[in-house]
Amino acid sequence: MAAHAQHDQSLEIFVEYLMEDEEFRDSFLRNPHRTLRHAAEWGLPLSDSEMSALLATDPAVWDRIADDLDSRLQAA
Repeated sequence: MAAHAQHDQSLEIFVEYLMEDEEFRDSFLRNPHRTLRHAAEWGLPLSDSEMSALLATDPAVWDRIADDLDSRLQAA
């Protein structure tokens, strides 16, 4: 159970970085496999299914979500 919670938290942290850090997002979009490998080295263990889901997501989604988040933060 603790390992599952750690993976969930790792995925949340990874996605947060994708949304908030443009340089990290660009790195992921240029070379997602390398970025995922580095995330594991940083202590963000992701399961195979989580990595597969991240890789299968349309890259344009990450920019759209980040842009939407930026516009909401600016409006607040």
